[in-house]
Amino acid sequence: MRIVHPFTLVVTQDTEHARRVREFVESGNFFEGRYKGRVAEIHSKLTGEESDENAQRLLNIERGGDTDIVIHVNKLKEGWDVSNLFTIVPLRASASDILTEQTLGRGLRLPYGKRTGVEAVDTLTVIAHDRFNDLIERAKTADGVIHKLKQVRIGEGGDVSAAKPVMVEAPSIIQQMLQQVARTPNSTEQEFAPEAMPKGMSEPPAPVFTFDSPEEVALAQTVLTHVLPSIKSQITTIGQLQDEKVVKRIVADAMAIQRSKEGLFSNLTPERAEAVVTEFCAAYVARTIAIPSLTVTPQEQVSFGFQPFVLDIGSWNYQPLSRELLVQVLRTEKQTVISGDEGGDRPARLEDYLVAKLIDFDEIDYDSHAELLYDLAGQVVTRLRSYLKDDEEVRNVLQGRGKEMATAMLAQMRQHMWRSQTTYRVSLHAAFSELKPQAFDGSGKDAIRDFRNPPERLSEIKRFIFTGFKRGCYWQAKFDSDTERKLAVLLERDPSVELWMKPGPNQFKIFDSEGHAYQPDFVVETKTEKLIIETKRRSDMEDVDVRRKARAATLWCMIATEHHSKTYDSKPWRYVLVPDDHVDLNTTLSGLLAAHTAVADTELRAQFDLTLLLRLSAEATVGRWIEAIERFFTPIWRTEPC
Repeated sequence: MRIVHPFTLVVTQDTEHARRVREFVESGNFFEGRYKGRVAEIHSKLTGEESDENAQRLLNIERGGDTDIVIHVNKLKEGWDVSNLFTIVPLRASASDILTEQTLGRGLRLPYGKRTGVEAVDTLTVIAHDRFNDLIERAKTADGVIHKLKQVRIGEGGDVSAAKPVMVEAPSIIQQMLQQVARTPNSTEQEFAPEAMPKGMSEPPAPVFTFDSPEEVALAQTVLTHVLPSIKSQITTIGQLQDEKVVKRIVADAMAIQRSKEGLFSNLTPERAEAVVTEFCAAYVARTIAIPSLTVTPQEQVSFGFQPFVLDIGSWNYQPLSRELLVQVLRTEKQTVISGDEGGDRPARLEDYLVAKLIDFDEIDYDSHAELLYDLAGQVVTRLRSYLKDDEEVRNVLQGRGKEMATAMLAQMRQHMWRSQTTYRVSLHAAFSELKPQAFDGSGKDAIRDFRNPPERLSEIKRFIFTGFKRGCYWQAKFDSDTERKLAVLLERDPSVELWMKPGPNQFKIFDSEGHAYQPDFVVETKTEKLIIETKRRSDMEDVDVRRKARAATLWCMIATEHHSKTYDSKPWRYVLVPDDHVDLNTTLSGLLAAHTAVADTELRAQFDLTLLLRLSAEATVGRWIEAIERFFTPIWRTEPC
């Protein structure tokens, strides 16, 4: 008999609720962290690799054993009724009878195709919510979920693709330009020559290089893959790659690497090598949006704390929770009771329940805030005693709702937080970031598509790889919505746009206030500035996640502009948050910028001392580096110092 790996389905209220539930379930506070990495989150806001990974985990959930819990927000369509679903936890009040029935109906397939006689194996358990009694009554009707099963929708047009992922590597335009040259007859034997492009993937509209010999192409490839990743931290702007002294340094480094390769002897003259590198660097600068790598560090110890205050809890009316679960069998109406009596040590003071929850938050240090914490916890205990009959009921509420209460208390504490004044220093680690190849799932029929042509079913847009761009830093892109595709059309036709791209993972080092990495939808370079553009549904514009990421992005743009752009005479940065109903084929970029530019708020700006510390230290570094170049090249190239 095959092994069945049971899993639990959790139905959440919205995407923010799903995120919070997943964070809790994967935390150490939930069964000591045993479910970390074993949770799949399914909803429309997941994008890129995370969405693809969770979709495949969903597809393999009957065959694999790496997923114990699936959290979803109405993402799973009608008929998903896998056989190893044993528990459903509905944390949302279903908006319709159909949704309620579909949620229950998902788990009605028997894991072994027939009843085994083992009650635990033959039972689907649904944790009750406020509509549970109504759900039971409806389920028992003639057309209720007890009497019907539905088909699983997997495959083309279904919830998840039945095909195995086919990974397609999408290199940057500059890499593809080299690949075009590498595929010429003279270059086919080079070790880096790529495989033929996937079917439907046409050549990028980039000019081919004038150099084409194997040694010249190999030199340019070495510059791209070995020299530029180290050079970027030794210059302050990408434009310096066209500086004569910098070019000479790049040539020397690349030639040294080429000579170190076993059996490779160069016939290139210094003059020809310099010409190849000069041409390649000019193309690299022209086809790359330079994203500076910046870090922000405090120049002195930062301290903060909380002022004493009175909690606003007059409306709190938490009630004791039953420690028993009532189990009712839908078919026979048999009822059983599962008891959940408290075990373990009981804190001597009721306040300890809340204090233990509060000190789990990163902002709160017990040694520094103990007096305030017990004062606030005491206020809560006093409030609970004012309407509950005895301390046992108070203890019950603190046990069952303590985390929720502590979270609400922290929100009020943040309103009474004080912070010592400090200044921050911004460090420039690199003048630009490499445009690394992006990996896409190219499985499915006709996966490659011209970006000007929307798919017949907009809901399937994520499965397509779009191509045909003339101003993109990449020749291929994937979109999470048709709004993104329409924005790409706008960027391709707007005369002010020079370059744009959909950045890959780790292209930016932007982190929000909770430490989560932020990957923007679009990065755009116009004739006068650089833009981070994010598109969101109108209904999500005030979403907590969206606002937190916008706050982080506006801060990054402010820092990049003040500490890099103004210092080194490069283009300023701007953040634009656009609702989906404002992106259309007759939209203009200037109109979007005028209506939807977001800036860092006054509180954020006040925390940064916009000084010239970076410029002074960077200029000194670059000056010493250029001096070293001059000393290095004089004996090799037999030229006078520039």
